[in-house]
Amino acid sequence: MKLHIDRLDARAPPPRLTLVRAAAAASKKPLLGNYSEAASRKFLGSRYSCFVRAVKMSAGAAALALAWAVFTEVASAERPLKDEIIKPKIFVEQEAIFARVINFLWQAGGSSYQPVWPEMKFGWKIVVGSVVGFFGAALGSVGGVGGGGIFVPMLALIVGFDPKSSTAISKCMIMGAAGSTVYFNLRLRHPTLDMPLIDYDLALLFQPMLMLGISIGVAFNVVFADWMVTVLLIILFLGTAAKALMKGVETWKKETMMKKEAENMLESETKQDVAEGSGEDYKPLPSGPASSQDEEVPITRNIYWKELSLLMYVWVAFLIVQIVKTYTETCSTTFWIMNSLQVPIALSVTLFEAICLRKGTRVIASKGKEITNWKLHQIFLYCSCGIVAGMVGGLLGLGGGFILGPLFLELGIPPQVASATSTFAMLFSSSMSVVQYYLLNRFPVPYAAYFVVVATIAAFTGQHVVRKIIAVLGRASIIIFILALTIFVSAISLGGVGIANMVEKMENREYMGFENFCVPS
Repeated sequence: MKLHIDRLDARAPPPRLTLVRAAAAASKKPLLGNYSEAASRKFLGSRYSCFVRAVKMSAGAAALALAWAVFTEVASAERPLKDEIIKPKIFVEQEAIFARVINFLWQAGGSSYQPVWPEMKFGWKIVVGSVVGFFGAALGSVGGVGGGGIFVPMLALIVGFDPKSSTAISKCMIMGAAGSTVYFNLRLRHPTLDMPLIDYDLALLFQPMLMLGISIGVAFNVVFADWMVTVLLIILFLGTAAKALMKGVETWKKETMMKKEAENMLESETKQDVAEGSGEDYKPLPSGPASSQDEEVPITRNIYWKELSLLMYVWVAFLIVQIVKTYTETCSTTFWIMNSLQVPIALSVTLFEAICLRKGTRVIASKGKEITNWKLHQIFLYCSCGIVAGMVGGLLGLGGGFILGPLFLELGIPPQVASATSTFAMLFSSSMSVVQYYLLNRFPVPYAAYFVVVATIAAFTGQHVVRKIIAVLGRASIIIFILALTIFVSAISLGGVGIANMVEKMENREYMGFENFCVPS
């Protein structure tokens, strides 16, 4: 459509000016008050030119609007064909899938978490749960993994807690089992060296990073959906269990070779003594990893106070940060500042130990004659593993020993020392996570206190029984096999519980995305 606007003759007086003149002549008053007629003409002429420009612009805008209306009307008639040409169907489907994924993972204010705390009363659930928890704590304390992979399914499937409350109570049980195990190990010495069973330098390197990871993991526990936790758990645990099993087989073979060599030496020396007619009975030195552990020593002899004070400094500093955080608004500036303070606290102690190890002023003495000459990238990698172990512990309600135990074995640490040291580090991290879960009101105190007592007794019993078995058989690889078995059973049980919850939520069409950390449920 073509629009045409007739031009007005510039020489002809404007219509509006003619009307004004007529009105002025009729009233016999000067045009526009005291203004002269020339000034009036000039003023009204400028107003007229503005009027013309406005008309032209309006006409142009009207023309554009009309053209756009015609264009869209024509385009809409061919819309199916245009969509197929400009945007193929597969792109449309991918965009729709992407939109559904985003909507599935995040909805403003969306939350499906509802705490389930069964009433505490004596019944078959408490009895069966106590028995399962007892064996889980006994095995977990010996393997140095805490037993959280057995506690969480027991609390969810048997007792009836929701998954996140089960995670929190599991941490309480790990704390009780770790405390009992550390008390037991503080009276024991290294299997072959004159030093405590717990390697304090190893703990100094990993414990601060473990606690930093715990804080991150607890936050992830609030945000992550259950199905995300399940996927991470199955992948991590199956890989760790396979690694620990291979390490156990390798250690078993080494022990078998050492036993054969010892028997050959004993046989040759016995024949030599008989030939010489000495008549003295040959009494071989006690073999096996428990040889130097038979004699218990005072606890104070096995405590290195300087290293312990550094570990306590980290724990107390983290505790103060967590308590102060409770008096701040979630996600406020002060809240994030307090959270960020945990980083320099942890790094200060870990860097101190790492620099000392790099310079050689400190060594991982539990490895024996093998010299520890770690490079910077190795130390960084090991410390990162400590953070990951803490994150897994805080997220899944497990002990960091599920990662630290196999890692220590890979570093060449004897199984007894690896188990004792990882449990020692877990005592600090688990107690800190219990404080965090308590401040978040994630578990009922009576239930938690009861299961802490069960885990404490079970851990002490398990340590006594397994140490006796190791002393009789002379095979420390039993600890590694218990470690691998506990991790594998945990992967199956926790994975099964997680998959069952996923299916139930999908059937009920419940929200399965991220929770809002700033508005915790």
